[in-house]
This record gives sequence, structure tokens and C-alpha cells, in this order.
Amino acid sequence: MTEEIVTEPPQTRPFAPFEWMLSARYLRARRKEGFISVIAGFSFLGILLGVATLIIVMAVMNGFRKELLGKILGINGHILVQPLEAPLTDWKDVTDRINQVQGVRFAVPVVYGPALASSSNASGILVRGIRAVDLQQLPSFGGNIKRGTIAGFDEGQGLAIGQGLADQLSVHLGDSITLVAQHGAATPMGVMPRIKKYQVTAVFEIGMSEYDAGIIFMPITEAQAFFNRDHDVTAIEVFTANPDRIDLFRKTVADAAGRPIYLVDWRQRNSTFFNALEVERNVMFLILSLIILVAALNIVSGLIMLVKDKATDIAILRTMGASRGAIMRTFMIAGASIGVTGTLVGLVVGLLVCVNIESIRKFMSWLTSTDLFPPKLYFLSKLPAEIDLTESAAVVIMALIVSFLATLYPSWRAARLDPVEALRQGR
Repeated sequence: MTEEIVTEPPQTRPFAPFEWMLSARYLRARRKEGFISVIAGFSFLGILLGVATLIIVMAVMNGFRKELLGKILGINGHILVQPLEAPLTDWKDVTDRINQVQGVRFAVPVVYGPALASSSNASGILVRGIRAVDLQQLPSFGGNIKRGTIAGFDEGQGLAIGQGLADQLSVHLGDSITLVAQHGAATPMGVMPRIKKYQVTAVFEIGMSEYDAGIIFMPITEAQAFFNRDHDVTAIEVFTANPDRIDLFRKTVADAAGRPIYLVDWRQRNSTFFNALEVERNVMFLILSLIILVAALNIVSGLIMLVKDKATDIAILRTMGASRGAIMRTFMIAGASIGVTGTLVGLVVGLLVCVNIESIRKFMSWLTSTDLFPPKLYFLSKLPAEIDLTESAAVVIMALIVSFLATLYPSWRAARLDPVEALRQGR
């Protein structure tokens, strides 16, 4: 009597070639499976658009922050040194001592004051009294003089104005504008406004409308006289080597000043503005992430429908020896392939749009005959995009994880399908 030996069907290794083959066949469009193919296509497009949109929006927000930060810190110092107890009449000595601090690029004494500029039109502006050598060192000013020159700036009474202000006042190089300051000479009738004409000797264009239309540079000695200052300055602007590490310079600058002062850094001066940008950036990321989640739900619904449609095939595969793990991996591959392909294509599309964002903006403006990026509203003259590889990688990883998680439940249902019950019902 021979003993009957029952052998188990050979187990295939995970992700064997036949699992990939089955997944590819299930994703192909057939006439009776057209609706499933449509769902898969929309899932692919959803993930593609979600990833591309996230990368583009994050790059544009980063570009905004970088451009605005560069332009703001190109005119305003990283640390503002203001006097306490007594005016800054010793500003020359304080400036020289601060310039000796390691990590400080240069220090700029300035005189601030509001005024009304008028010609054929009028506009409120901020006058900044500054020395010619310091004006030339400002990162956003030196290479942006469009017309004229600042040669002999300290000795004369000429002004450097922005292109936006020149257009607003309808003045050109060599024309004169009238400045009116609120506090002028004291008379028996009271303090009268100071009114004086100045010649435009230079026109600059920084690219930020708030500066191009709202700032006038004046020789520091003339500004002291115009605003009735007793040979003192309003503050000293300090430009450091690394504005992101400004805390390292606060104590050394305060010690070098050698007198009572009050320090304000660029983060405090612009906290509201940059906090608003950060909040908007985070909210946009969360909102646009919903596109990927919706696409993932499409993957779930598509795979569930595919599992129901292929119930008979799954039952036959199980009776032929396919394990539950193999069935589960087959449908996981089918769903994940949609997510992976959509993510990679979305990454490429997003990067291409970011690289050509300004050309696309100009084309869309020409096509619609509208200004899609008005400088007066957005402060910048062009649409910036700064690609952060870390953020882009995070978007890709998030999309891949969501796509993978979306395949788990339908694949688990396929693996748990009872082959006997499926064949009996003829599904």
C-alpha cells in the first residue's frame, strides 16, 4: 500500500514577472472595461496635476520670498541701529566702530523723513539722506541706475528718484521737483512747512514698485538741513554677511556701538509681511494637497470596480495555485503604477513650468490681452519661481505614499475573495 503524498503548489517569489504581467493586462483598455480605464485615466491626470500644481505653487511662493527679501534687504539694512537717550551726533565714530565688527559688510548712516514731492502731479514719498559712497554700496541700487549718475552726489543738491515716481510726476532727468516737509523754519506765525526745489540727477529702477515709486535719495548733509536736524542722523543701517543668522550679530554690533542704542533687525521690521507669506504658503500647500487625495480616491474606486469585474479571473488564479499575496500584489502594482507614473510626469511638468514661468506669463498676458501680474499689486516686475529640491522631493514622496496607501484596501479585498463563492455566483 502506497502512501499518497500531497505536495503544496510551488510558491513564487514576491513581485514575480507574472504579477507584473497581470497588472499590465488589467490596466489595458478593453471595450467592456472602458469605464474602469476612464477612472484610471482620471486618477492619473489628478495625481499629475496635483503634483505639478504643488511644485509650481511652492516654487512661486519661494520665488516671491527670495525676490522680496533680496529687494527689501538690498535697500534696508539687516539691523537698524537707533539712538537712545541722546541723538546720533557721533554717527561717524559709531559707524566706523560697527564697520570693524567681523561679519558686518558695511554700515550706512541715514536720515529719514516723509515729504510731499510735486511737479505736474504730487505724491507722498520717503526721503532718505545718505552719502554717495554708501548709496553706491546698496545691493539693490548700484547696478540699477537707468539714467544719470550720482557722481558729485555729496557736493550737490541733486536727487536720485525711482522710475515709478518719475513716471507718476511726469519728470525726466534734469527736471526739477518740489519737496515739501511738514516741519520747517520757526516763525512768529508758528512752524511753517519747508518748501524747496531739487534737480533730478539720477533715475533708478529696483524692480519693486513700493521703492521705485516711494523713495527719494538725497545727500545726507542736505537731508539734515531739510529736516532741521542738528548734524545727527536718524539711524545706522547695518548690512551683514548672512541675514538669516542675524542673532549672531546683534550683541557684537551693540557692543561696538559704544553708546545706548536700540536694535531692530529685518525680521522684526518685516514680520507681518513675511508671516503672511508663510501662512499663505502653508495654506496653499494644504489646499492643493487635496487634489492628490481626490486622485487617490479615484484609484481606490477604480481598483474596487476592477476587482469586482475580475472576480472570476481571481477565483481561477486561486484554484490554479496563486496565493493570496500574489493576488494582492497584482492589484497593488496596478494601482501603484498609476500613482507612480502620474507623480513622475507631474514632477517633470512642474519643473518645466517653473523654469519657463515668466515666458508662460507673458504668453498668457498676450493671449488674454491683460496684465496677469501687475507690479503695483505684487511689488515685483516679473513672476519669480525658485525650485526647492527638498520641497519637490517631499511632494513626490507624499504623492507616492498616498498612491500606495490607496491600493491597500482594494488589493486586500481581492486577496480575501473566496474562489468557490465567486465561481458559484458566476462573477
